[in-house]
Amino acid sequence: MKTLRVYADTSVFGGVFDEEFTQESRGFFEEIKTGKFTLVISHTVVDELSKAPDRVKNVLAELPPENVAFAQFSGKIESLRDAYVKAGVVDAAAVLDAEHIATASVYDVDFVVSWNFKHIVHYDKIAGYQAVNLLNGYKPISIYSPKEVVDL
Repeated sequence: MKTLRVYADTSVFGGVFDEEFTQESRGFFEEIKTGKFTLVISHTVVDELSKAPDRVKNVLAELPPENVAFAQFSGKIESLRDAYVKAGVVDAAAVLDAEHIATASVYDVDFVVSWNFKHIVHYDKIAGYQAVNLLNGYKPISIYSPKEVVDL
């Protein structure tokens, strides 16, 4: 069976310590540890985690390195991110949220997980990201909350 490549934004790391999201967030990272998923992260995630409490940073540090892939920032990511903003999928204040989705799209992950229901996991945002992806030669991106992907 193919190991799915999954991009997780920073909200999933923080979710481990949020009462509302802890069970599914912990379950998601356990599934990475068992090799069900390969976690794809970006410099955006690393930068955001650098400002987080140590316990949140440690979620990444405790994952097996062989189950984590790093997506390098590129001009393609920048262009797609900017296309999301230009199309009005998100406004400029949410540019880092757009960057998460652009990174996942350029790196052709199987899906994105996030707890960000305002700018990422929202039916009209997902449709917007998918439309911009198609216009720019990328496949439509699948976006879920961890609740929708973990086996608990």
